Amino acid sequence: MILHTLNANPASEAFSDCLRIAREGDTILLLGAGVYAARTASPALLTLQANGARLCILEPDARLAGAWPPPEGITPIDMTGWVQLSEQIAQQQAWY
Repeated sequence: MILHTLNANPASEAFSDCLRIAREGDTILLLGAGVYAARTASPALLTLQANGARLCILEPDARLAGAWPPPEGITPIDMTGWVQLSEQIAQQQAWY
């Protein structure tokens, strides 16, 4: 189980690499530029949803980027929620 913190634009190589590596049982946390993937009906959103990993989005970043409310299947979390995820999932990978 890995926590993938995805702070990469959906058009970036890092975004594609994350989705290629993330598996069912992993968690992907969208933050920073990664929240743009959560825009409704975007190709990136469809790719995320097909991945099988649990999807979360950092609420403050999503609100600033106009990706609010998040689509169904993406759990919004605040900074405290991010800390809790980090405590629950020991292995982490950052994507920029």
